[in-house]
Amino acid sequence: MMQNEGQRFRFSEAPVWEWQRAYYEQKGLHAWTENQVPQYITSNPMIATAYAEMIFGLLQDLAGKGKTAETVTILELGAGVGRLAHQILFKLSELKDFAGVELPAFRYVMTDLVEDNVLGWRDHPSMQPFIDQGILDFARFDAVQDTELNLVVSGTMIRPGDLKQPMLLIANYFFDSIPQELIYVGEGEIYECDVNIQSPEPSLQSEPAVLLENMTLSYQYRRAPEYSAENYPYQDLIALYRKELEDSHILFPAMGLSCLERLNNLSECGYVLITADKGDHRLDNWKFAEPPEFVLHGSFSLTANYHAIQYVLEQQGAHTRFTTHHYKDLNVGCMLMVDEPLGYVNTRLAYHRFVERFGPDDFFSMKEWMDHQVERMDLKQILPFWRLGGYDAEFLIHCANRISSLLPDASDEEMLDIQSGIHIMWSSYYVMEQRGDVAFLAGQLLYGMYMYEDAKRFLEMSLDADSKKQNSAVLYDLAVCCYELELEEETLAYTRKVLALEPDHEEAMDLLKGFECI
Repeated sequence: MMQNEGQRFRFSEAPVWEWQRAYYEQKGLHAWTENQVPQYITSNPMIATAYAEMIFGLLQDLAGKGKTAETVTILELGAGVGRLAHQILFKLSELKDFAGVELPAFRYVMTDLVEDNVLGWRDHPSMQPFIDQGILDFARFDAVQDTELNLVVSGTMIRPGDLKQPMLLIANYFFDSIPQELIYVGEGEIYECDVNIQSPEPSLQSEPAVLLENMTLSYQYRRAPEYSAENYPYQDLIALYRKELEDSHILFPAMGLSCLERLNNLSECGYVLITADKGDHRLDNWKFAEPPEFVLHGSFSLTANYHAIQYVLEQQGAHTRFTTHHYKDLNVGCMLMVDEPLGYVNTRLAYHRFVERFGPDDFFSMKEWMDHQVERMDLKQILPFWRLGGYDAEFLIHCANRISSLLPDASDEEMLDIQSGIHIMWSSYYVMEQRGDVAFLAGQLLYGMYMYEDAKRFLEMSLDADSKKQNSAVLYDLAVCCYELELEEETLAYTRKVLALEPDHEEAMDLLKGFECI
């Protein structure tokens, strides 16, 4: 049942933003773990490596300037399920330990609008080592209005002017998910695009995802001379749009720019922004732009206007970088809003090496193709790509059956590389619900390579994590592992568990008889 007449709203004040907010408040971290909101493309080890390298570059640049006394705050806006933060901290710690040079201390602060998400990160087992080291903290942050940060673990309040080092801001799928204006450029004039929304009666279907899925949008236009007024803060950008664009709908990130200004006020030394999104920084890509497309995934996302953000920040003195080649799925930018930004050579070099030359978008495009080629690949292709992706757990999940089928013909060197890769993967694995039992797959592969000690460890972790894995096949594999390791009592215990589930299990009966004959 639809409302007979839609209601008209200014785009930034439309109820879609309330529904978006309500969706995340209602779902919490389950928004990502239930495979609704995309998270892999901006949370995999490859993008975490690129970000860690740029952060490490910033720490090097600050050390080179003699700025090592004060802590650098790394602030992730809308940190989602927490996987990216965990991966970045793991890789950044690795880089710092490997380099062995003096660098300023750092703390990583994960933020979100939803309080339950903040508490969920704080209690997540994978986060505890970083909390214990004092390099991870959390804060609730409302991008629409907040001007300070209240850190959960340390109890510290960060107010305007408190920070003495540049901040490092991370904003993935952020600017497209907070309220923004919608304007239309036609015949050299600026129009405000109001949105007309028809949706199911709230009394009948009040779920935010349902409201978003069933809404019908139309647009109405009205002259908006206030955008061209001399006192409008982005008047120069609007003048450019009036001159260069025609018949174009422009998502204007006024709220995102306001958020950056408020965050800039926290530090005396500016910030470096690393951001990734489905978003265009080239003006040509906004020419003749249609009304925005709402991409629905429980919540929704739009196309971020990186051109506006880049233009405004460059006017304020920033040095900005986007790739010279065109992006396919993820546009990654680095913007240095600091004094003498060209002096931050290591930061800029890291962007060049890990984004411009070959970056997260390139990797994601390759992975999409590789996922369909797995059954035709040999270990000599699978293992290098697994390394390239930072020993990604999701790639292992996808390839486990193929790897297992290739083990009979694998060389000793290949099996050792698989074993090493499993250990590297597990050392930085961020446990997520309903993402597949990685420990089980690792244990099965190690068992297939006769690496019984490692196999036993992973299979037992799998049983501890999921009681549903208490089946005769897994228990028998554990019995064999214990037998090969000469662990007689554990061998008997697992064998008897197998027979309790499956009394006619021939291999288990033979194993038990072998012990009884001793």
